[in-house]
Amino acid sequence: MTDATVVTPRAAAPEPAAIARLASPRPRAFELIVWLLPAAAYFLFPDHLALGVTIMTYAVAVLGLDLVLGYAGIVSLGHAAFFGIGAYTAGLLAVHGWREPLSGLPAAGAGALVAGFVSSFLVVRGKDLTRLMVTLGIGLVVYEIANQASAVTGGVDGLSGIGMDPILGLFDFDFYGRTAWWYAYAVCLAVFVYLRFVVSSPYGLSLAAIREGSARMPALGASVDGRLRIAFTFSAGIAGIAGGLLAQTTQFVGVDALSVTRAADFLVMLVLGGSGRLYGALIGTALFMIAKEYLADLNPVYWEFWMGAMLMAAVLFARGGIVGALFRLPALRGRFGRGSR
Repeated sequence: MTDATVVTPRAAAPEPAAIARLASPRPRAFELIVWLLPAAAYFLFPDHLALGVTIMTYAVAVLGLDLVLGYAGIVSLGHAAFFGIGAYTAGLLAVHGWREPLSGLPAAGAGALVAGFVSSFLVVRGKDLTRLMVTLGIGLVVYEIANQASAVTGGVDGLSGIGMDPILGLFDFDFYGRTAWWYAYAVCLAVFVYLRFVVSSPYGLSLAAIREGSARMPALGASVDGRLRIAFTFSAGIAGIAGGLLAQTTQFVGVDALSVTRAADFLVMLVLGGSGRLYGALIGTALFMIAKEYLADLNPVYWEFWMGAMLMAAVLFARGGIVGALFRLPALRGRFGRGSR
């Protein structure tokens, strides 16, 4: 009679901490501090509220761009088109009597969402350079349509006469931008939280997998083009929300909202902060806009020289942008790793 071998179940290996953090959208203590900074800035810099509103508005658009560039790997020079579509949608609604901001903002996003869905079929067909040129072409076409349709958009003179009702019937958009500040802050936070859940979901992780190696995804039964179309569509919708926010807070829409220069600025902001990390979109936008404001005041003629030097330094010495460089520091890398987005 042989001795029976007792087989004990093998203890499950603990999930690596980095993987747990990667798949978790739960905020950490330092993130709460980061999101308290705009609230503190409201009281510390009361003379720069307009700049703060602009930073938060552009940050929403750059967050949308990060979804397709940082996570899906699609380089886009056309997101200003969706930004402008959202701005004109919200502006035209207000001009024609629909001045309620909380419903006008989703309408702006919906208009850009539809445009993004139609455009996505063209964008995902090609590869890197082709996608770049297609998005650039989309931006140029939309810009020229808005420029020529001056009877509707105001053309080069812009769309004026935009008036907004008080938020919830209580908070007026005042001249100093106090209400606009908190409104933009709430929208930026809501978009960030939404995208945090998206990129931490199985769908968001599949986008990262497509970015790293799209040829392997069909073997897993994943539709690469379908996922990329969804990402591009929702990214366009977020850019439209940012455009609608611009129209509502400034009560003016210029055709430059659709320009390639604006699209390039969004791309630079994201690369400067660090793509593939949502905080990179926020930090890059804030750094770019504050530096632009300061350098333009310091030297109105040659400020672009110093801006270019700063961007080259960021590319050469801060691989992965400002956030990427920060999280390569031993203290932060060991504590947060790649999961801190």
